[in-house]
Amino acid sequence: MRILEKPAAVTGLLLAWGRGDEAALRRLVPLVHRELHDIARRCLAGERRGHSLQTDALINEVYLRLIDVQRVNWQNRGHFLAISARLMRRILVDHARARRAQKRGGGAVRVTFDEGLQVTNESAHDLVALDDALRELAVFDDRKSRVIEMRFFGGLSVEETAAVLNVSADTVMRDWRLARKWLLREMSRNRRMQSP
Repeated sequence: MRILEKPAAVTGLLLAWGRGDEAALRRLVPLVHRELHDIARRCLAGERRGHSLQTDALINEVYLRLIDVQRVNWQNRGHFLAISARLMRRILVDHARARRAQKRGGGAVRVTFDEGLQVTNESAHDLVALDDALRELAVFDDRKSRVIEMRFFGGLSVEETAAVLNVSADTVMRDWRLARKWLLREMSRNRRMQSP
C-alpha cells in the first residue's frame, strides 16, 4: 500500500469498525501497529528499568480496551491515535497508582517530558502527578489538556492535532505553549507543597 493510501484506508476501516464491523479492527491493526508502537515507546521512555509493562504489552492492553469500545464515531487516523494515546496514559497511570498504593507512596513511576516541553531528563516528573495536573487542566480547559495529551503522549503533529480538535494549527500552538507553562508551574507547585 502506498503511503498516501494508508490514511484513507485507516479512516475507512475506522468508519466501518465504528458501524459495528468487527473484522475492520483486525484489518486496521497492521496499518496502525507501527504508530501505536511509537506512541507506546514515547509513553514508556521515562519509566524505570524492568517496568512490568513493556511496549508490546502496553499495545496489547490498548487493543484489549479498544475491542470493548462500542460504536465510536471515529473521525480519522489522528482521532484514533489520540484515543489510543489517552488509553496508554490511563493504563500507565492506573498501573502507577496501583504500585504506589502497594508500596504506600514509595517508588512512584516516573516519566520525562520530551524536547517539546523543554525539560531535561534530570527533571523527571511523576506520571501520576502529570495525570493529576492534566485532569485539573481539563476541568477548566479541556482542549488544552487534549492538546498536551495528543502531542506529548500521542506524538501527533500540530496539523494532526488541529484536525482532530477541528481548530487551526495556530490555536494548537497557542494552547500547547500555554498548557505546557501551566503544567510545569502546577507540577512544580505541587512538588513544593509535598516536600517535607
